[in-house]
Amino acid sequence: MSVKLKPFRIKTIQKHSNRSDFRILDIGSGSHSSSITKKWLPNCHYSGVDRDVNYDNTAEDIQAMDDFIQMDLTELNFEKIPDDSYDVIIMSHVIEHLHNGDQVLPLLFKKLKKGGLFYIEFPCEASASFPSKRETLNFFDDDTHVRIYSIKEVANIFMKENFVVKAAGKNRSWVNIALMPIKIPLQLLTKGYVRGGVYWDWYGFADYVLAEKVR
Repeated sequence: MSVKLKPFRIKTIQKHSNRSDFRILDIGSGSHSSSITKKWLPNCHYSGVDRDVNYDNTAEDIQAMDDFIQMDLTELNFEKIPDDSYDVIIMSHVIEHLHNGDQVLPLLFKKLKKGGLFYIEFPCEASASFPSKRETLNFFDDDTHVRIYSIKEVANIFMKENFVVKAAGKNRSWVNIALMPIKIPLQLLTKGYVRGGVYWDWYGFADYVLAEKVR
């Protein structure tokens, strides 16, 4: 697997910290996230959390994890994860799969050290009205999506729990937008369709919040 562009979540975290040896807790560690994270932050300690370690992961991805904690977040039992232990928590495209995400977040906050950063990303409210595409452009294209969250709602959860919101807005790459005239015909040729993700940056599908734990 080759990752050429630094992921937005990594760039955003690095804008707010010059460290490279983070202890990272990745909530939802599928889709090759461990290998991607270790590529850009090779000195980090990576702990993955998911219901299944094999979800869209290769053997190399699993090997890249320093730790893996198997759990169902909706059960609200986080005793397996030590408190005050992580410099960064990443939760990318997970909360929209949780009906009780507003209860999950405060429990995860306890796992972050004082001064630690929490990055969360999720489909924007407007995605409910986007065109439908294979592999998701409209929120309802994915039948495992159970709740629409907003930047306002998520930011308020952070602020209520003694966090300072450092950044919020769209995850949008102008490079990816510029590459669309290449990606679209290439995918039509190789797949027979265009993945919904190709259009994410153009439409502004994903919103994010980055917050710091102040006490």
